[in-house]
Amino acid sequence: MAAQKLVVLGGGESGVGAALLAQAKGFEVFLSDKGQLLEKYRSILREAGIPFEEEQHTEERILEADEVVKSPGIPEKVPLVKQLKAKGIPVVSEIELAARYTRAKLIGITGSNGKTTTTLLTYHLLKTAGLNVGLAGNIGDSFAKQVIDDTFDYYVLELSSFQLDDMYRTRLHTAILLNITPDHLDRYEYTFQNYVNSKFRILQNMQPQDDFIYFQESPAVADELAKRSPEVNRLPVSLEQAINPGGYLQNSRLIAHNRSLSFELDMAELPLKGPHNAINMLSAVLAAQSVGVDSDAIAEGLRTFKNASHRLEPAGTVNGVAFINDSKATNVDSVFYALASMEEPVIWIAGGLDKGNDYSQLDGLVRQKVKGLICLGKDNRKLTEYFTGIVPILYETQDVKDAVAKGLEWGQPGDMVLLSPACASFDLFRNYEDRGNQFKEAVQSIAN
Repeated sequence: MAAQKLVVLGGGESGVGAALLAQAKGFEVFLSDKGQLLEKYRSILREAGIPFEEEQHTEERILEADEVVKSPGIPEKVPLVKQLKAKGIPVVSEIELAARYTRAKLIGITGSNGKTTTTLLTYHLLKTAGLNVGLAGNIGDSFAKQVIDDTFDYYVLELSSFQLDDMYRTRLHTAILLNITPDHLDRYEYTFQNYVNSKFRILQNMQPQDDFIYFQESPAVADELAKRSPEVNRLPVSLEQAINPGGYLQNSRLIAHNRSLSFELDMAELPLKGPHNAINMLSAVLAAQSVGVDSDAIAEGLRTFKNASHRLEPAGTVNGVAFINDSKATNVDSVFYALASMEEPVIWIAGGLDKGNDYSQLDGLVRQKVKGLICLGKDNRKLTEYFTGIVPILYETQDVKDAVAKGLEWGQPGDMVLLSPACASFDLFRNYEDRGNQFKEAVQSIAN
């Protein structure tokens, strides 16, 4: 019998991992990327003997596939994807492919904000407790590549809405839904409900005994749950009321009850600060409890955790003015969390590629905390029009060094210069990491 043909669209970390797994499982594999591949991925594919093309999609070859694994970066509305669907060729994500071939228990984490922190923290809690755990999804090494040898008992997966859109049969044993606020609406026909539906795909295939952890004060999550009432073990997280089973914050103490396990710890002892991180920590604690991690191990894990770069990351202090790199804040909700956690007067650097932002939720915080706004982007009209009259001073630039210098010029000792863009980075930078790294370098060069 001829081998099934599997085509991978997109040759990044997830695509190359999917190609390697498919080859290992006996598929005839072809990888196609509209852009250029990184040299490291080219050499991996060549070494494995997997045919590939770059800077083009050969449609007749792709349309012969029995199945296609699509990079999360490729939208559904691309003509090639529409053709595949019209021909009835299944289009799935790398996560969907990999989940078929693992015996591990899966913990999946999604949300408009906080998912990277919560994923890294959940992984850290399981790892420090001595569990045999892998990290994958929107972060770290390809899930598919790790599943080739399938040596882990658990995987903690960060899942974007784009990955969830192409998942159909994957079953998560523990799912976390942190919040849903408008984001990526350009991919969802500018309809918020479409994006909500996408996030709720995390629940598909869950069984009544599986744990569903969610922030109950996220209005979109609460509204949607009222419509759906899924059959799962619900574990709400709250900042407003005591819940059992579930997790809550009371007098700055994290308290969580799941199955027969109870946990309590003062937030003052922990490196993560602010109410948004209380939600992230309570969610991770409940997930760790769902796989049997005890309180002592959880407390040790929380105390020793170091967050990812570009998430409210200290970037240096010059003349008493502190610089904070929050480049990963690519939507308005992330900026809300960042500003809410600032005690000091803020000089805010924002801007980039707008994804349909509504800045009105920031009004109160900006009036209260922001003494100046520096717009760092090619097209700053929306920001300047909205915040003129709300912030005392405004400045526009397309140069990150200039933005940092202006922040220092405006700043007094004790002030914070916060890079929290609310926008994608692709107008001036390769990605949010590049933006954050250039910001940190600019701060260092001024400090020196």
